[in-house]
Amino acid sequence: MALYETVFIARQDISSAQAETLAETYSQLITDNGGKVTKTEHWGLKTLAFRMNKNRKGHYVLFNIDGPSAAVLEMERNMRINEDVLRYMSIRVDELEEGPSAMLQNRDRGGERGERGGERGGMGRGPRPRRDDRDDRGDSAPIGLGEPE
Repeated sequence: MALYETVFIARQDISSAQAETLAETYSQLITDNGGKVTKTEHWGLKTLAFRMNKNRKGHYVLFNIDGPSAAVLEMERNMRINEDVLRYMSIRVDELEEGPSAMLQNRDRGGERGERGGERGGMGRGPRPRRDDRDDRGDSAPIGLGEPE
């Protein structure tokens, strides 16, 4: 059988429990058509890059599928009909990933990042240099205008 990865995005209006029920429905559809879902990941409610059907966010779900193409086509047909599914994408892969996907790994690493910007801080530019009109002696006279030493 062929190996597939499918990601679908559900509307922001539905609850997380409804998104999980939707994922279970599609998983059951795959198993009814002779395939099996080896992994299901709920990535949660994420902000979309652009608005889709008046939605700014969506519930993301990933499936790793081991099954015939007919099962995947039937699942995609049902996703097309369902109003709660904004987008979906299925790709055929040579092998399925073991362990958590890159999205879940990034979520788990969230606390390891530390402060932003490194040594200089900010967006890499750092603070503007302060203009100091005093010379090394601490006089208030501008540099170059004092008495020669």
